Amino acid sequence: MVLDDLGSSLRSTMDSLRGKSHIDEDDVQEIVKQIQRSLLSADVDVDLVMELSDGIETRALEEEPPGGTTARDHVLKIVYEEMVGLIGESTEIPLEQQTIVLAGLQGSGKTTTAAKMAWWFSKKGLRPAVIQTDTFRPGAYDQAKQMSENAEVEFYGDPDGEDPVQIARDGLEATEDADVRIVDTAGRHALEDDLIDEIEQIDDAVDPDRSLLVLDAAIGQGAKDQARQFEESIGIDGVVITKLDGTAKGGGALTAVNETGSSIAFLGSGETVQDIERFEPNGFISRLLGMGDLKQLSERVERAMTETQEEDDWDPEDMMEGEFTLKDMRNQMKAMDRMGPLDQVLDMIPGMGGGIMDQLPDDAMDVTQERMREFEIAMDSMTEREMENPEIIKSDRLERISRGSGVPEERIEELLEQHSMMKRTMDQFGNMGDGDMQRMMKKLQQQGGGGGGGMGGMGPFG
Repeated sequence: MVLDDLGSSLRSTMDSLRGKSHIDEDDVQEIVKQIQRSLLSADVDVDLVMELSDGIETRALEEEPPGGTTARDHVLKIVYEEMVGLIGESTEIPLEQQTIVLAGLQGSGKTTTAAKMAWWFSKKGLRPAVIQTDTFRPGAYDQAKQMSENAEVEFYGDPDGEDPVQIARDGLEATEDADVRIVDTAGRHALEDDLIDEIEQIDDAVDPDRSLLVLDAAIGQGAKDQARQFEESIGIDGVVITKLDGTAKGGGALTAVNETGSSIAFLGSGETVQDIERFEPNGFISRLLGMGDLKQLSERVERAMTETQEEDDWDPEDMMEGEFTLKDMRNQMKAMDRMGPLDQVLDMIPGMGGGIMDQLPDDAMDVTQERMREFEIAMDSMTEREMENPEIIKSDRLERISRGSGVPEERIEELLEQHSMMKRTMDQFGNMGDGDMQRMMKKLQQQGGGGGGGMGGMGPFG
């Protein structure tokens, strides 16, 4: 996730306060210094760092912790609120008819973002279209067309066209029935005059409702000048930060938001069209500090379960009422895969992301996902009866499945043990009353630190 190093550093700083019932001025100053170092290492602008750290220091020294609140939780709450205030609200993106222009340098991820945003709008019940106007980069048309097909949205482009402004006009006319038109523009390796001239002409021709600046999370301090020039040319209403799955520092992109006086609209990670989410400042900072984001998690779960049900004719409710089979387990695994990378999902679970993730080996998530793939391959070599009744799988069947799938016998035994454990858990869920379920969810939220798990829009502190 973006700012992983910053998140890890901030969590380490907060953990240094564990066990303290009171903090003095020396403690506060040391905490503020560590936060400053963390932010500067993440490429956050110096002025923003000083603004944030001053606010944290003042509040930590002047505000009295509420009764029963530990020193760590009190400072954590202040850091959370100050960081949310620094980032600001999410860009307003109404679910209505509109035209959006994407601007940015070459390689920032505009073409991928256009298709991702179109996919996002389509999941909200609107009919989007992508208009590709980039005549500068070889392959831009083919990439945009393929990505739009992956997103199952309307696409317009002219592979033989040489005038991007005319392509934009023609695209608006060709996609007039669409609810949302997303215009992807050309980039350059640097802020050259012809790039600025071109995007200003497209802006005049399209007259967009919103102009979004697409920034690579790895851009660093260069984001400041880039953001300022695009703001002066066409006006920036919001920022899309891309490539958050890399090891990017990410602070420069946050600086650009402040420089344009705008806000963050979307976060993008990964190469598939589903790897996008609306930016929610409370949930974002909550995840950064290791407190989870149950709102974003619930949205991903709902979407993944719906897609799995539609594709595989599977009703999760059946698991609570009857036998939990290997078929159910495979469908659960498919739904999990649709939720996105495992480390991102764990970051959203209070008590699971943050500090726990910091303690795992760097390749832990890759190993886990590779194991899940092996489980699926092994299940593909099982008969219908074995999938319905895994308890019949003994040594002879185990050897046959291993030979047919190429998966070691010990890995298949691990799969069967995992299924048995999940089956017991499902049986417990099935016997739970509403009161038991509510108590369990309350306990889960409280494990996120700071008095609760991150609930997206409402924040982890209520």
